Amino acid sequence: MFVRGIRGATTVERNEAKEILQATNELLQHIVAENGIVPEEIACIFVTVTQDLTATFPAQAIRSMAGWELVPLMCSLEVPVEGSLSRCIRLMVMVNTEKKQDEIHHVYLREAMRLRPDLSKLTNA
Repeated sequence: MFVRGIRGATTVERNEAKEILQATNELLQHIVAENGIVPEEIACIFVTVTQDLTATFPAQAIRSMAGWELVPLMCSLEVPVEGSLSRCIRLMVMVNTEKKQDEIHHVYLREAMRLRPDLSKLTNA
């Protein structure tokens, strides 16, 4: 068994708690569905946000999901690089799996698709 990282990112239109929580939940649901994982397989999740998102902790969305109470979560700020994507939420889901690196499906939604167009699928729009 390996520990693999699954990347994901999304954006929100406004710095509002409800929108941040909804977008975080949506992103994690896509990651779970695309990779066929369950909470028990997850070692931890790193959550980052850009400095313009201050209304809430995105990890609250994950913590409130049934069955996710014991998954270790850590929030942090993204490095503030000039010209980088604004209002962005990123997840790094560390999962215990037998999958090979090239079998992992990373998920980029909304404007975050610009971050990794090579990994973004049209179905994730």
